[in-house]
Amino acid sequence: MKFISTKIHGMLDYTVGVLLIVSPWLFGFYDQTAATYVPMALGAMALVYSMFTNYELGLIKLLPVPIHLLLDILSGIVLAASPWLFGFADIVSLPHLILGIFEIVAAFMTESAPRKR
Repeated sequence: MKFISTKIHGMLDYTVGVLLIVSPWLFGFYDQTAATYVPMALGAMALVYSMFTNYELGLIKLLPVPIHLLLDILSGIVLAASPWLFGFADIVSLPHLILGIFEIVAAFMTESAPRKR
């Protein structure tokens, strides 16, 4: 069941993008290389592709919402798996796993087109 509108999803995109960028400092793992850079890179990418998405909060409406949602799912998978993919699971894994799963679930729960007014 898809109950998140694209407008709400857009708000989540910008919020989660910034959260991913600041998460190393917020959760105290900023001194680790891959653990730090993976969420920062994925957060920055999310902000960029959100700006280009064809939904209410997109600035340059080029990217279709279904493609945006696919990028969110792929980003969530990489983020959730990153502690094991990049070998830092023994140092930190929970923030990456939780935020990655959140990205995936939010993408699956989001409508694939903006609502008509």
